Amino acid sequence: MKNPEAQQDVSVSQGIRIMFYMMKPNETSFRTLEEVPDYVKKATPFFISLMLLELAVSWIRKGKPPGRVDDSLTSMSAGILSRLPRLFSRSIELTSYVYIWENYRLIGLPWDSPWTWYLTFLAVDFGYYWFHRMAHEVNIMWAGHQTHHSSEDYNLSTALRQSVFQVYTSWIFYSPLALFIPPSVYAVHLQFNLLYQFWIHTEVIGNLGPLELILNTPSHHRVHHGRNRYCIDKNYAGTLIIWDRIFGTFEAESEKVVYGLTHPINTFEPFKVQFHYLIYIWTTFWATPGFFNKFSVIFKGPGWSPGKPRLGLSEDIPEVTGKEVPFSSLASQLIKIYAVVQFALLLAFYEDTFADKAALSQVTLLLRVCFILLTLTSIGLLLDQRLRKSGGRSVRDSTEHKPKQCGSRILL
Repeated sequence: MKNPEAQQDVSVSQGIRIMFYMMKPNETSFRTLEEVPDYVKKATPFFISLMLLELAVSWIRKGKPPGRVDDSLTSMSAGILSRLPRLFSRSIELTSYVYIWENYRLIGLPWDSPWTWYLTFLAVDFGYYWFHRMAHEVNIMWAGHQTHHSSEDYNLSTALRQSVFQVYTSWIFYSPLALFIPPSVYAVHLQFNLLYQFWIHTEVIGNLGPLELILNTPSHHRVHHGRNRYCIDKNYAGTLIIWDRIFGTFEAESEKVVYGLTHPINTFEPFKVQFHYLIYIWTTFWATPGFFNKFSVIFKGPGWSPGKPRLGLSEDIPEVTGKEVPFSSLASQLIKIYAVVQFALLLAFYEDTFADKAALSQVTLLLRVCFILLTLTSIGLLLDQRLRKSGGRSVRDSTEHKPKQCGSRILL
């Protein structure tokens, strides 16, 4: 992904089609991995444009924005954090794939064949389904994926709330493809599969009729993000909903969906959003007696505890009332405006860093990353207002609880 010619800007038409997986094989077939564009990076202006469009549509239809400033900033901060490791090395999803391809491939399908392109589309989407399902059913994988589910809003910014370390398990589910599919073809579809899932994170699009039978749609994915009992562990699809229909994990949208974890984490601090569940697993591991029980804490479902089934009990999942109030910042409107301005400036700095990374030394990159981390943390602390004290206690102390587990959601 370093060829300058491959890194030319995409047209508006191509950018829109990239977001909806509508590119043609002859437009997106490359001989080598180095020629494959960084489509995710190129999609940034389209992310922003679609979020502004969603904002306008929501204002026209409902008279209010599709989400809250504090939650949206936290989601976008998580997206930035998840991309920072790419400044220093290629994604493990690609490095592991290339290693298997170069050392263990059985056959090599032609990189320029439309049949290879479409086969890879299906294979990557199938791999994503099983990765996503296991990310809900294996506790240590849920520790990464829970970041994405921690938003109590459901809008396009939620799609950007990605985990820093989720990629360190997802590569396993794509590695069999390296036995026969060229890395350049795989790299294209890995990005397209991710980009397709951006537009389905919205409430402004309703039922899409016959498309609901085949594609993953906003309606299907709203169910996946719900904490209603009927929503838990359903609709794992990336692009095609057929996998859920085949493997029995499909659920249609019915009653109003309440979003987020079964009990919110009540914070806008980016590091806590990313890593708090790992800390919970660590403490639970040492508090749980017996070797096999400790093993189960890591590899069984988030809802498991001694004496329960692998995925826990559905009756342990608290019922929603529809009157749940999302956790909101106590910061003043002035502070929120300040946070938005700071984030906008940081976003420009982040984009500049990625654009110039080839010309920057490792030390400079490291210093820039430290500045980005410090700024994002400061914004999170401003929104949390945890440093305000009342009688020697944080004004947020009343929201802190000991973590519990339930289904593929977290109780805190």
